[in-house]
Amino acid sequence: MARDFLLWRHLRVVRARTMRHVRRTIGGGKSRPVRTTYGVKMWSNWGDKTYAYCHYGTYGSYLADLIGAVDQPFCFVDIGANQGLFSLIAGQNPECEKIISLEPVGSTYERLVANLAENGLENRAAALNFGLSDQAGEFPITLSKGHSGLATLGKHGMELSGEHTQTTVKLQTMDALAAHVPDDLPIFVKIDVEGHEETVIRQLLQSHQSKRIMGIFYEHDDRWTNRAAVNALLDNAGFEHSRIYGRGKHYDVLATPTPF
Repeated sequence: MARDFLLWRHLRVVRARTMRHVRRTIGGGKSRPVRTTYGVKMWSNWGDKTYAYCHYGTYGSYLADLIGAVDQPFCFVDIGANQGLFSLIAGQNPECEKIISLEPVGSTYERLVANLAENGLENRAAALNFGLSDQAGEFPITLSKGHSGLATLGKHGMELSGEHTQTTVKLQTMDALAAHVPDDLPIFVKIDVEGHEETVIRQLLQSHQSKRIMGIFYEHDDRWTNRAAVNALLDNAGFEHSRIYGRGKHYDVLATPTPF
């Protein structure tokens, strides 16, 4: 089963990368709103592998299915939103009353804002141009040319990503995020922050909103995140690892409050 999943994901990646080059050649790089495999519209960006993965469904359906299955009013918090794929998917669920999307990289943030507007989510969504951390201020971030999803506050993985550059981004603590979170809604959180997961999860669990978190879906990579430390944070806060998607060093995790 796990082997089939890895094969499926590999084939999706190959298809997205191949079609990305075809689209760039045919379209000449012109950006326009396009409906993706996930059923949401995004402004095309064929120079970016991350956009191609969004367009062709490379990320799979498991997170989209989890978001779509929430059957009570809730707030979706998208930490490391990139161009907004999962924020847009949350917007398809009528029970999602508020979407909060954090994206610190300026050029990516602009695409996030444009995609939220294209899907008519301006009234439900707040796009915030900062990242969540335990310190506030301006910090360096490493960007991979042609793959916006690999932006990292560290330097890990850059040997795999080809050409890269550095810029600075704004980081804020949980107080800045909390100002936008409704006080009366359960919260579903998605985290994709390329190695900064432990810090982000700690901020969330130490906040007064932690008791309303119904789920934390996060990306994990053993090569640059301490699995034992993250597990301990969640265990101590009363969360359990409900599901793990993928295998090996890189996978996704759904953590939910432990039932009494």
